[in-house]
Amino acid sequence: MKGIVLAGGSGTRLYPATLAVSKQLLPVADKPMIYYPLSVLMLAGIRQILIISTPHDLPHYKRLLGDGSQFGLQLDYAEQPEPKGIAEAFIIGAGHVGDDSVALILGDNVFHGHAFSQVLTENARSVDGCVLFGYPVRDPQRFGVAELDVNGELVSIEEKPANPRSDLAVTGLYFYANDVVDIAKNLLPSERCELEITDVNRAFLDMGRAKLVELGRGHAWLDTGTPGALLQAGQYVHTMEERQGVRIACLEEVALRMGFVDADACYQLGQKCATSSYGQYIMSIATAYGANPARASRASS
Repeated sequence: MKGIVLAGGSGTRLYPATLAVSKQLLPVADKPMIYYPLSVLMLAGIRQILIISTPHDLPHYKRLLGDGSQFGLQLDYAEQPEPKGIAEAFIIGAGHVGDDSVALILGDNVFHGHAFSQVLTENARSVDGCVLFGYPVRDPQRFGVAELDVNGELVSIEEKPANPRSDLAVTGLYFYANDVVDIAKNLLPSERCELEITDVNRAFLDMGRAKLVELGRGHAWLDTGTPGALLQAGQYVHTMEERQGVRIACLEEVALRMGFVDADACYQLGQKCATSSYGQYIMSIATAYGANPARASRASS
């Protein structure tokens, strides 16, 4: 499975904070926002990832993440000059997807939960259609809303309905079979002149090839698209990290735990930001996994 992070848009709801910087480069607690969706794809076992953003912002992502090899990833980059809809990501990324299945995640979504990696890997293993992830919310009118029957089968998807049939919002994480590329290419623009992801999901639903995984108790899904939501996400991450003593979306740690890098390589990554508590945390985790600080230091010099 390949991965795509859609990190475009102008972030107008966060103005003036995003007048000069991409929304997905703003900090959520102690990490850039894009670390969170990247960590989700990594936890699903995905190592080949395409980052889509504006021509203006792509150089900043390249400076931050490079080619991804330090995390055991292969990162590529592509431009979305104008925000023409989430589904356009599959057209832009068609070459990246190739003949594989694909996971798409929005760059401003934060996920966290117990055994979340297991949930991801189980659903990424064999995708025959689309797998959506639903989360109960108090204001479903603001989201795409999924309706399940008594057997838990997905029966309808509505975009921002005035009278929602459930409280299950469709989150910004999607797994698709390879034919999503052809479906996206044949979409007609909506009234907003965008290629809508809900239309993609309905196409799979009409074929009987869509399912929804509920992320309920024990999981958190946070949208960071407004100043208030961004603040709440940062407070949530900070609180959880302080209470549990573990970092959320620490790419270096995720790479180590997933076996993408070894302990010495992880330790070296921590050394690069050793004056911060973040770097010190990485070095401590790497040491617990068997890193030899002296050997790692010699290798990095």
